[in-house]
Amino acid sequence: MNRSTQIFAVSTLAAALAACGGSGDGSSNGATGNVSVGLTDAPIDSLTAVDIAFTGIRLKPRDGDWIDFNYDEARFINLLELQGGITEPLLTDEEVPAGTYEEIRLIIDNELSSVSATDGGTYSLAVPSGEQSGLKLKGDFEVTADESTSYTIDFDVRKSIVNPPGKALGDYMLKPVLRLVANENVGNLEGKVDYAQISSVRLSDASLANCSDGYEGSVYIYEGAGVEPVDLNVDREGLNPLMVVPVAAQETGNLYDWIAAFLEEGAYTVSYSCQSDNNVSDETLEFDGTQNVEVFAGETTTAELITLQP
Repeated sequence: MNRSTQIFAVSTLAAALAACGGSGDGSSNGATGNVSVGLTDAPIDSLTAVDIAFTGIRLKPRDGDWIDFNYDEARFINLLELQGGITEPLLTDEEVPAGTYEEIRLIIDNELSSVSATDGGTYSLAVPSGEQSGLKLKGDFEVTADESTSYTIDFDVRKSIVNPPGKALGDYMLKPVLRLVANENVGNLEGKVDYAQISSVRLSDASLANCSDGYEGSVYIYEGAGVEPVDLNVDREGLNPLMVVPVAAQETGNLYDWIAAFLEEGAYTVSYSCQSDNNVSDETLEFDGTQNVEVFAGETTTAELITLQP
């Protein structure tokens, strides 16, 4: 395992904002700081686009009223374009009261949001309470006086979008799984998978399950070292991967690349499966290349090559 330095920076593309902050003050002494909030996404395989129409963002100081930033017009963001460390700014260097904040809400236009699938169709996306109260992200974060503070919201589409029976509200439903990280505390994790070698070994060994047809597999990231890998099931209580990252073919060569971005510093377990995984049911997957890795803030850690020994 090796490390290479890579410092993160949130994109400086300015959003069209009209601030209409509440009367409360999140700082006891009137001090202010600047805050930037970016958006990124964990990938999903069955969709080709997830277009969300954002109309604003709200910040809640612990000791003050809501601070609202309303966009002049809806901002359409395809979440699937925000992968591998790519972000889209929601707030850029906005001055707000310094202090502790306890909640962020993302306001969206339900009717203007949609998804596109691999079958070529475009489908409605129901977002309960998306327009009224917004998508809620609770948990304390700090804005330091006289400094600029940058955060990123990881919007995990793979865990958030379900295809509900009955489709009463829409073809697909958004049950948002959001994660807020301070940019100064995160790093990247990347690696390569020898898919051809793994697939060949599995085909030649009757005791092993074959790779799913037309699916090159995904890398599963778990918090902590020594975790026994399991599939993803958003309805399961208990262990689930922090994120599931699909592998991507290189322009040349037989190896497949993968990258997991915006991971907080610490220990992780990495594993790979070439069997397809439904996010709302239990599957018995077979995993390859399970290993422990360490992520460091501001750096990219490279995991060992994932193969399957015959």
